Amino acid sequence: MADRRTRLTVIAIGVFVFVAISLLLARALVGAGAERSRVLDVLRAQARGDADAVLADMPACRANPTCAQLARARTAKLRRPGRVQILNFEPSAEVTFTTTSGPARVAWRTTGRRFPVVQCLVVRREGPLTGGGVELVSISNPVGLEASCRS
Repeated sequence: MADRRTRLTVIAIGVFVFVAISLLLARALVGAGAERSRVLDVLRAQARGDADAVLADMPACRANPTCAQLARARTAKLRRPGRVQILNFEPSAEVTFTTTSGPARVAWRTTGRRFPVVQCLVVRREGPLTGGGVELVSISNPVGLEASCRS
């Protein structure tokens, strides 16, 4: 009787650990998708010429007068009609379990435009162990088509 109870307890603990690890891993893997979604929101606002919406998605930049001024000027310069299309996205990190910051690279254009715009973003991403959030810190001026955002 005790042997069966021990075996069931060990199985129950094993199932619990497996489910917990699976949930953490799943949450860590969707981080890149959440980051891409936040970047797309900023690009759409930028293409509309809506600097207030760009800064609303980047609170750290909004709090810094120099960054906010640059973001407003960049938004006015990159305003363009059409639907935003992401051509290539390199997230700041594929998988993270704790808070990490790093550069992301995005190549995008709007419908009807032939040439893409490539920009770098600084992203602060939390893993499933630290909350799972994504915060965009800043966005660069356009960089060269083959330029890297990693130093």
